Amino acid sequence: MTSDDKCCSIVPYFKIKDGMTEDFKRLGEEMVAKTKEEPKCLYYGFTFDGSEAHCREGYADAEGLLAHLDNVGALLGEALKIADIIRLEVHGPAQELAKLRTPLAGLDPRFFELECGFRR
Repeated sequence: MTSDDKCCSIVPYFKIKDGMTEDFKRLGEEMVAKTKEEPKCLYYGFTFDGSEAHCREGYADAEGLLAHLDNVGALLGEALKIADIIRLEVHGPAQELAKLRTPLAGLDPRFFELECGFRR
């Protein structure tokens, strides 16, 4: 049985081009600063393993996730000049994922539907 939780997370993994890790980290810091102002962002940050990066991020609902992409779109565009998305997942309840499938289709994500759980 699913919960009433509308939380959505987007799970991108990036492969950074050789010699560009510091530039990517700088862009990540700029995205963090912009994202701090988003009321529906629950958490946001970057983790690294050498030249691979992951953005750990969650939103109150699908609208929050889409608002975030609008907010950081220009910076993400810059990041994608020096890194490639090697895996992209979107997690959330079916009714929220339905709102994301068309807007995110161009990014070719895998969608994972919440089946059961809770959120504090």
